[in-house]
Amino acid sequence: MIPAYMLIGALVVFGVPAAIIYLLISNASLRRRVTILEQAFSRPENATPAIPVQRAGPPPLIDISETDGVGGDFHERPPLPQPDTSAAASQAIVFTAVNMRKLTSWITQNWFYAVSALSLALAGVFLVIYGAEQGLLPPSIRVISALALGCGLIAAGEYIRRRYGDEKAVSTIYLPSTLSGAGIVTLFAAILAARWLYGFTGPEVTLAGLAAVGAVAMVLGWFYGPFLAAVGILGTMAAPFVIGGSSEDPSGLYAYFAVVTVMGLAIDTFRRWAWVSVLALIAGFASGWLLSVGAGAIVSISFVLYLAVLSFAAITIPVRSLKPDHQGALLSMSILARSEGAAWPEFPARLAVAAILAASLLILHTTLETSDQSLFWVAVLTLTALTMALIVWARNAPALADLIALPAAALLAIVWSSSRVWSGVVSASQTPGNELILMPTIIVAIGLLVSIAAAWRSLRGGPAYQFAAAFAALFAPVLAVIIEVQWQPAHSIGAYPWALHAMVIGAAMVLIAYRFARQDGPEDRSRVSFAVLSALACIAFGMVVILTSAALTIALAVTVVAAAWLDRQYSLPLMGTYILAGVATIGYRLVADPGLGWALDAPIMEVLPTYLIAFTAFAVSWVFMTSINRPRSEVILESASISSFGLLLSVALYRFLLHWTGLPSAGESHWAAGIDTAIWIVLGLAQLGRLQLGGPLRSVRIGMAVIFFTIAFIRFAVALVFSNPISVYIDDQVIGPVLFNTLMPAYLLPALALLLGAIWLRDLQSVLRKAFMMLAGALATFWLTMTIRHGWRGAEDMASVSASQGELYTYTVAIMIVGAAAFYQSLARRSVNLRRAGLIIIGLAVAKVFFIDIGELDGLTRVFALLFLGLTLAALAWLNRWANGHDPQLKHQPDDKEPADTSDRSP
Repeated sequence: MIPAYMLIGALVVFGVPAAIIYLLISNASLRRRVTILEQAFSRPENATPAIPVQRAGPPPLIDISETDGVGGDFHERPPLPQPDTSAAASQAIVFTAVNMRKLTSWITQNWFYAVSALSLALAGVFLVIYGAEQGLLPPSIRVISALALGCGLIAAGEYIRRRYGDEKAVSTIYLPSTLSGAGIVTLFAAILAARWLYGFTGPEVTLAGLAAVGAVAMVLGWFYGPFLAAVGILGTMAAPFVIGGSSEDPSGLYAYFAVVTVMGLAIDTFRRWAWVSVLALIAGFASGWLLSVGAGAIVSISFVLYLAVLSFAAITIPVRSLKPDHQGALLSMSILARSEGAAWPEFPARLAVAAILAASLLILHTTLETSDQSLFWVAVLTLTALTMALIVWARNAPALADLIALPAAALLAIVWSSSRVWSGVVSASQTPGNELILMPTIIVAIGLLVSIAAAWRSLRGGPAYQFAAAFAALFAPVLAVIIEVQWQPAHSIGAYPWALHAMVIGAAMVLIAYRFARQDGPEDRSRVSFAVLSALACIAFGMVVILTSAALTIALAVTVVAAAWLDRQYSLPLMGTYILAGVATIGYRLVADPGLGWALDAPIMEVLPTYLIAFTAFAVSWVFMTSINRPRSEVILESASISSFGLLLSVALYRFLLHWTGLPSAGESHWAAGIDTAIWIVLGLAQLGRLQLGGPLRSVRIGMAVIFFTIAFIRFAVALVFSNPISVYIDDQVIGPVLFNTLMPAYLLPALALLLGAIWLRDLQSVLRKAFMMLAGALATFWLTMTIRHGWRGAEDMASVSASQGELYTYTVAIMIVGAAAFYQSLARRSVNLRRAGLIIIGLAVAKVFFIDIGELDGLTRVFALLFLGLTLAALAWLNRWANGHDPQLKHQPDDKEPADTSDRSP
């Protein structure tokens, strides 16, 4: 239960300044109207002009570079200006090089006034401390003496101001501000001493006294220059730290700091010096933080509440309204478009930005990784209140629309770091009677409330309605994901109840999408896309919680198809974002987690449907995208379809061979290495296929392709050296009949993957395509060689170093057949490169016959080798002549003519 004195103190802290602000605003409006009337009746013609009735609004900010705010003459106080609607009226910027130079110049010339004010203020403070240390006077007399000194200094300053003035031409310039400022500090110090040193007054009287002194300071600030405000703010903030003392709970000092900060903001809201508000907020946040550091955890909750009070004060007081109406540009847009010359937001908006940012960071710093449940909940509720206030309460302040991201981000970070709080809640739930854990439900409800409020704000329109819609779609799901990652509540409250939380968020997002669709119509579907994406993500999240590995992959694939169908049906281009995320997630699950290791060991009736449905989902989604012209989604889904199909074939072949061979596992067999190599080649080709999308991920895709191809190369190279059938290191025999055996997946499958990749990647650089084709040819040649070896030697004798005459002759025939086929295809396709390759292969066959076969073969085998070579060459020569005679493009090539005489016949 909140003590009564805290309620009374809150009323005093907020009620008194609010009442004073209202009275001063009313007085300023009345004086403005009287001035207009006096000017009207003072005209020579004594005519009574029509008096325009205007709403009393805040006067324009005066740029301190053009006034006496910093570094100028503090004595010049122009009359209260009339309202100005110009765009530059509220563009005062405090921290500029010009202002810093002026401040340095003023301190250099008038430093003795600052020292004088400091000395007088310290005199009042140490008067109280000396009395306490020496015990010379009773506590009441000490406090009364300090109060009398403070009042005397204020009276002296006011007397000098009224009697001699505080103008530039008089010698008493700055003297009234010096004396009155020191008096204000002394009064604050006396009231603090009465409470914290002597316990002479209760909290109610203390707050009333602080509010009264603050009101006096505000009134004096109206008549005096900014020097008084500076002395009063700095002195009163420093007074508690100078006085010292000890207290079991110094939280009450936060009320004191709040009063002083509100006093500084209130003075500046009328005089528009700008820098006084900045000084008040900096001093307020710094003093509160120093007290928090010095006092420790005992004041943490009060510090969090104090930061919220400063935030609301920084929003309301500068604009003199309890309903924020900050106008101008968004700070985020100004920062992003600064190079284009965009104007900064108005000064009150910048002040609010700084206060909200400082409060969010300090609340986060105070609550980060805490184990105190009370502090955690106070911080969560405070940040929620700030976020909701900026969404609902500040709905008429477009310049503050993007500030909701600051307390919301701090709230997410606090929940992320709250593992110790969650552990305490789980431990407490083990006690009988405390089994029900509502902490995840409450946090999710908070996130859902904020998302619904942001959606309502977006439906109202405004310059940041798209930002509000995106925030609404993201906040609740992100908060739920953080809870899942850090707390894993399914272990405590059950998987189905926790998944129900995600489904409720998804249902809310569907309703939000419906509201957006009704308002936007078919012209603009961006807000609808945000909500639909969020709904799909929530559904996927719920399925992650309750489904098994295979079922989860299938469910995610179905959501990808749903996203593609929604895009085609309702024209939601942002569905491409979900498709990209879905393809990446499903690909990760197919390869890594649970991945290929699970696919090679799990039941076949779970594995094959998973990979088949993933491929089907990608293919169907690709068909949907091609019908509505979505180039990026088309490329992503096309490459995903090809890679998933390759994974499907590889896994199916692996499981078939494992069953066919009867082996318990593949181990380091040559065919398992070939299948692994083909898988990594397909994955690398998929990344190369997505390079045409460009964008910032191009370098990432190149890097992933390099990694995948490197893994494929290392895997194949190791297997080629140590586990091929002719290796002497491992006895790895070929399984199966001639031609259709384990050599095909080992060497022909990677060759086909490279060849098909080179054909598919038509936009790839020709050098890479040629390299892929050459590697494919090399692997196919090795497969053919090993197949011939297996056909003549069998599985047991493949490692023998000798070769029979039939084997040598078969090699010759095979080489000639391959060369002849390449030569024929070069003529059919009119490919010069293919023709050169065919001639090279035929040349190798000729060299083998004359340099190897003639020496190694004997008898009819040698005869048939030469006969086959001669007939083949004759047939190819005739084919070449026939093709040149029937193809006009080849008819006049130099190859068809006799060598020309190029000798020099000149005389």
